[in-house]
Amino acid sequence: MESRDPNRRFPPPRRVEDEVDSLSVLDASGIRLARVQYRTDVRKFSWTHGYLTEDEARRIAKAIARLPELLMQRRGFYKRGEGHFRWKPTRPYHVALEDEYMRRNWGMIDAMCKLNGIPFNATGEKIQDRGVWYVHEFEWQLDAIQFWDAFNGRWLRGSEFHYPERPADLPALKKIDGLSLKADGRD
Repeated sequence: MESRDPNRRFPPPRRVEDEVDSLSVLDASGIRLARVQYRTDVRKFSWTHGYLTEDEARRIAKAIARLPELLMQRRGFYKRGEGHFRWKPTRPYHVALEDEYMRRNWGMIDAMCKLNGIPFNATGEKIQDRGVWYVHEFEWQLDAIQFWDAFNGRWLRGSEFHYPERPADLPALKKIDGLSLKADGRD
């Protein structure tokens, strides 16, 4: 069945709301885009093995709400597969953080990434360019961009720093109360 209005959009931000034994993903105008059901008694009975727990349902609903952000290509942030060994489709996105900054703020960086569900891996690669920079890799471009923006990182294209502009519609990371980026004057 086709929509009568092919230009119809579901405006961001998308949000997840609790209902009785389910979670709904809603757009900014309140239209339900998805419903993920769960059971609270999954571990009590053996016949409930085919149902989702509340935690599993919440993770799935949040992933559905984030889909447009994950699929959006940001200008200035090149797609993978542009010829360099690092930029193949099978390779992750890379962001470098300055060594001194990382040492001063490691607890906050780690805590904020865990709170926001941003998985990152240190590659062990060092870049010497007006200081020592350590490279981190990301599977999703949005995660890499948010990490780059929040922690004053350098976007890598190959092994060179690239300076794209910050996207205007970049979703903000959740902050931890009492922790801030005071070391470099940022909030």
